[in-house]
Amino acid sequence: MKIKDKAAAVCDLLDGIYPAAVCSLQYDKPYELMIAVRLSAQCTDARVNQIAPSLFRQFPTLQSFAEAELTALEQAVKPCGFYHAKAKSIKEMCTILIERFGGEVPDNMDDLLTLPGIGRKTANLLLGDVYGQPAVVTDTHCIRIAGRLGLTKRHAPEQVEEDLRKVLPPERSSRFCHQIVLFGRDTCRARNPLCEGCPLKAYCVDPSFTKNPNQKKR
Repeated sequence: MKIKDKAAAVCDLLDGIYPAAVCSLQYDKPYELMIAVRLSAQCTDARVNQIAPSLFRQFPTLQSFAEAELTALEQAVKPCGFYHAKAKSIKEMCTILIERFGGEVPDNMDDLLTLPGIGRKTANLLLGDVYGQPAVVTDTHCIRIAGRLGLTKRHAPEQVEEDLRKVLPPERSSRFCHQIVLFGRDTCRARNPLCEGCPLKAYCVDPSFTKNPNQKKR
């Protein structure tokens, strides 16, 4: 099977399992997603969603984040960890959005990467979820499972993104990445994946799973 055909078949199966897959971070405005993603670094989405409602009530506008006292912002985001760095970059990125981009989250990769705390993974998420552009978010689930499925042989996020852009249908790539996160949590786990009965087992190229999945421990 050609790799593009395999990628399309995987997308079909994931559509059947997770037809309504969306970003697990909760937000109402584009800049809120930007902030939530920054908070999620080395923190669970569940924890971010716990503090996000009170955070966005305390700082209800982009301007209020830009003008916030840094110490107050640090305390508000402290439960997400690394709060000094996160608060600083959130305040700076909100200031830049106002001063340079008219208060709007940029709709292109180059401008997004000029914002403090924004890397390609975050930029891709924003482009896909906010603007509906073809996007590939290479988080740990995506990198791991894409490798197991033989969609890439590389491991660096930017390299995996490059490989997946070549094989995924562009209009499905953003949804694929949300689906693969759910699949990674439910089935294709980093350790002790549930290989028996896995709906994507036929496409797995990792011999340690396909030969004897019940004995595989990671």
